[in-house]
Amino acid sequence: MPTHSETRRLPYTAQQMYDLVADVSSYPEFLPWCAAARIRSTEDKGDHEVMLADLVISFRVFRERFGSRVTLWPDQKKIDTEYLDGPFRYMESNWAFQDAEGGCDVSFHVDFEFRNAMLQGIIGVVFNDAMQRIVRAFERRAAALYGSAAHH
Repeated sequence: MPTHSETRRLPYTAQQMYDLVADVSSYPEFLPWCAAARIRSTEDKGDHEVMLADLVISFRVFRERFGSRVTLWPDQKKIDTEYLDGPFRYMESNWAFQDAEGGCDVSFHVDFEFRNAMLQGIIGVVFNDAMQRIVRAFERRAAALYGSAAHH
């Protein structure tokens, strides 16, 4: 059961990072292995929004579509993703963004297991590296969108 958690302080506001991660439809532009993203629906629940999204992950010979339910908490600046259907047995991830001195703290946690033992074996080997590449991709995206002059 690979899990990965990390917290990093980035020189952007919590709102900027929240907006970036919440923009699921842009993931294919900058995330490694994300070949496509489609928002099926969004539903406003008052203090949070529920988005159903399909992502296509392309990794070596594998190309898998999976559906997920993304819950956006704009006031708390948290984003919870749970997996609906596709190659995983289960998957959930959580992002949290908190303003801090010199920027914000970005916390990321993911926990998943593949149905396919072979895929689990391959991913298991590169998993931590893959997660770090994904987090770095979000960081590079932030730099591209917001520049290094983060304090307005």
